Amino acid sequence: MGVGKLKIGGSWSGVLEVELDDWTVAMLRQEVAIRSDCGGPHCLNLICSGRVLRDGDGTEKLSQLGVKNNSKILASKVSTDQEGKSVKDEFLAEEERSNRLSRLKAAATSLSSRHADGSLPVEDFNLELENQSGEKVQLGSETDQRAIMMGLMLHANAKALIRREQYKDALEVLTMGEEAFSLCDPKLIEMVDNVSILQIDMVWCYFMLHDISWLSVAGVRLSRARKGIERAHGKESSRLRVLQGGRYPELALHLRMELLEGVVAYHGGQLQKSKNVLTAAQAKYFQLQVPDETLSLLMSMGYKERESKRALRMNNLDVGSAVDFLVEEKMKKAQKREENLRRQQEILEQKQYGVTPLRKAVDIQKLNELVSIGFEKELAAEALRKNENDTQSALDDLTNPETNSSLQNEVISRKRKGLRKAATAAIEKLVSMGFDRASVEAAVGAFGSEEAALNHLLEQPNGNAANPSVPLAETQGTQVVDNGVLNTEQGGGSGASQTGPSVVERDVEMEEELTEELQNADAYSDYDIEVIKEGEAIAHYLALLNSADNNNA
Repeated sequence: MGVGKLKIGGSWSGVLEVELDDWTVAMLRQEVAIRSDCGGPHCLNLICSGRVLRDGDGTEKLSQLGVKNNSKILASKVSTDQEGKSVKDEFLAEEERSNRLSRLKAAATSLSSRHADGSLPVEDFNLELENQSGEKVQLGSETDQRAIMMGLMLHANAKALIRREQYKDALEVLTMGEEAFSLCDPKLIEMVDNVSILQIDMVWCYFMLHDISWLSVAGVRLSRARKGIERAHGKESSRLRVLQGGRYPELALHLRMELLEGVVAYHGGQLQKSKNVLTAAQAKYFQLQVPDETLSLLMSMGYKERESKRALRMNNLDVGSAVDFLVEEKMKKAQKREENLRRQQEILEQKQYGVTPLRKAVDIQKLNELVSIGFEKELAAEALRKNENDTQSALDDLTNPETNSSLQNEVISRKRKGLRKAATAAIEKLVSMGFDRASVEAAVGAFGSEEAALNHLLEQPNGNAANPSVPLAETQGTQVVDNGVLNTEQGGGSGASQTGPSVVERDVEMEEELTEELQNADAYSDYDIEVIKEGEAIAHYLALLNSADNNNA
């Protein structure tokens, strides 16, 4: 075959003349390493036509590996042990990372299980699925709800890792998210764009990691993403445009997708396709650039830089529409805060009523319906709890004198149990302050509340005197005050074992990390991309394509 020209890109860009029948991969790598000054041939991987060129036994020539005249070679740097870390340290770090990812997956599984089946939350919030308008939605069965909820939590966490440029960890979490989404009914997944966006995020991580194995799967993932987004958004985003009132939230997402499609086409040898797609991506990049004077105008109105940029980009740089968008978003956030506070109060109320035999919370809406026709609230709640929120069965029990009496006994029993619990907590807290236990028990027994008991104890000369009206002999072992009468009952009625939530083993740290990302997100978070890195990558690959055109001329 003789002398051939190889077009090198990546760590070093240029053209090398080599003897294709004589040169091995090791020789080519050595030559590129010298020219790129990257620290040695061991720091480079060479990729040609989507394949990694490997040394093998050291005898195979470039021509035997399919490298031809004018072939394009990508020289990619690989990480090296420049800091001199020991193998043991690396192993321990990897073990810690693996353990953390396992905890994250377990926490997501636990959260989605607790919040998708109607169980009483152990937290003071509920995780619920919403559409882009902020309306609550019920997608499919309980299993589908759990799968989607878990996938969304993991995806949100992965996005946070991407923002911190922790692409390896992000890729692991995205893979877990993809696995969660796969458990959902495919017909439901086709209705939303979350899985398609996850596919784009996975390929973005491949790209940012310069992962040499990604070329074989990136094209497939991007093809799925494009089809999925078109199904969810409509052709040319027509459905999304209607839903968003003429706004353009998807531009940055499409820019990233087209960039990645152009990169895949370039390394697959489809240069014209790559140029066309990258040119389209660059047009979107220019469209998303916010003029300084326009940005300053919005910021002078009191808006922050990031929210101003986002509003302008999503409204095609129209200042009036951007202001309307910002005002609308502010109102939505205020409504969301009110809704969250209302739901928080509902959860606290539900916890007072206990859980059903199947560990579900009492349905507040059904409870209010029963109250509206004249039933006492706590009694109606007990009837719903006992009957798994079946309104008709609860109504039957409430109107039957015998079962109604039983319900009243259950309510009284729960009150006593709650009082015992509150009194015990108050006693332990006061004892932890240094007061004598016997004096504390006497004070709580006499005054009923933690605050009144504390005031009494502080009024005593030595801070430990017992209430003189309550002999110590009567207070030993006492734990509850029921309407001013000491009560040492240990039982809770026949239904006591079902009224309190079971102890749930939780990884609070991981759960808080997952829910924090969800609380900070909104309907536009998936589309909110800064595009700086994308712009640089587009310029780089278009330069490579122009260079190739000049060399071929």
